[in-house]
Amino acid sequence: MPSPMRGLGPKSRAQLAAQGVHSLSELRAQDAVELYARLKRQWPGASMNLLYALIGAQDDLDWREVARERRTELLLRLDDLGLAPK
Repeated sequence: MPSPMRGLGPKSRAQLAAQGVHSLSELRAQDAVELYARLKRQWPGASMNLLYALIGAQDDLDWREVARERRTELLLRLDDLGLAPK
């Protein structure tokens, strides 16, 4: 039975599966920002909340806590990749 991925719903898990990520251990092996960038290319509607949820699942945190505490850092990384929200 696959490990639960906190805060990620069926649609997000399906998108992760399309990227070859099927379990929590596989998710934790990824850089969340790079994974988000790949997801965003395949799923242009992906929002920042998905990035927060990916990190939350990796670290067993609520996505809102990640958004509060790491928003600026993550926006800067996304900006470096040309993916920061407009």
